[in-house]
Amino acid sequence: MKKQPSLIGGACIIASVCVGAGMLGLPSAGAGAWTIWSLFAITLTMAVMTLSGWLLLEAFQHYDIRVSFDSVTSHLLGEKINFINNLAVYFVGCILLYAYTTSSGLIISQLLHINSKIAAILFILIFSAIVWYSTKAVSRISVILIAFMLLSFIFSISGMSMQIKPAVLFDSLNPTGEYTLYIMALLPVALTSFGYHHSVASMRIYYGEEKKAQQAILGGTAIALFFYAVWLISIFGNLPREQFLPVIAQGGNIDVLLAALGSVIDSKQVSHAVNAFSMAAILSSFIGVGLGLFDFLADFFKFDDSKKGRSKTWSVTFLPPLVMSILFPFGFVAVIGYAGAVATIWACIIPALLARAARKRYPDQSIFNVIGGNITVYLVIVFGVLVALFHILAMLGKLPVFS
Repeated sequence: MKKQPSLIGGACIIASVCVGAGMLGLPSAGAGAWTIWSLFAITLTMAVMTLSGWLLLEAFQHYDIRVSFDSVTSHLLGEKINFINNLAVYFVGCILLYAYTTSSGLIISQLLHINSKIAAILFILIFSAIVWYSTKAVSRISVILIAFMLLSFIFSISGMSMQIKPAVLFDSLNPTGEYTLYIMALLPVALTSFGYHHSVASMRIYYGEEKKAQQAILGGTAIALFFYAVWLISIFGNLPREQFLPVIAQGGNIDVLLAALGSVIDSKQVSHAVNAFSMAAILSSFIGVGLGLFDFLADFFKFDDSKKGRSKTWSVTFLPPLVMSILFPFGFVAVIGYAGAVATIWACIIPALLARAARKRYPDQSIFNVIGGNITVYLVIVFGVLVALFHILAMLGKLPVFS
């Protein structure tokens, strides 16, 4: 009897997909809301996004084990909605890979003293090969990266926690400060920070069933939430709120954030650990997001699982983000915010609609059901619509901006 993959491996894949965007985007995005309200926002988002992933599993259970968004959405919701969903899935996956590739290029170029564009090319060529090779390779590398992240995280956090100042952590020197108004601008980035949904089909393939995939999803989002909470507390306890203003002014780019952190951390060893952790967070998310987009595009284009077929899938998965990374610089937080707004389509709205449609089409045929019934479906839809609305209002300059 074939041994089933461990829950730890699947949870690490889900966590690794999430952690890169959140670790590097949440501190700048949450500077307005600051500690208490940022922790509230990410906890709420984690709960909703876990439920929406389970709703996808509920819809998928009625189909072949290797199906993805494209097949199921087309069958349950029709070709027009499926087209919109496919665009959203590809846009978010491509944007995230673009963000991780560019950020890695900036960090690697500083470490090796080479051109950032050459560094981005090297990054893609080396680490996308893991995704091309197999899902099992991604799982094993994800476990290694999560372990490395945990060690560097513990080292950097232990150093930073020794320097946490309660007055800074709770912004008590600014008693008249506004915080709750900035939650609306934070939520699109928070949503992206738990955007693992393109990997739900991969989890189902990996385990061959829904229950284990459900447990892996919950484990992965819980790991991500733990990392985010401790990371935000450590950063907000060291870097005063007003010192985020120059970071935000430069788009929240990773090199600027790390430089700002380095200026308030006394220990060089701790500063190096923070840099190592940031690089591991980007890499783990890169291969996790890459795997989800890889499986989605393989299903969409009907490429087979041979070396030639996987090479075709690799080209449509990784070449467009690489070209964008070489041609266009960006503001990290702005890009993650756009990804969050569009991700509401396939990470909240479509999963809920798919589950509702599957319940109508296959009554009394479900083995796996998400708690809460239709209430869960509608709550997930409302959350997604509100997050998208907040981002549109922010783009129009209608939301408060921390300054």
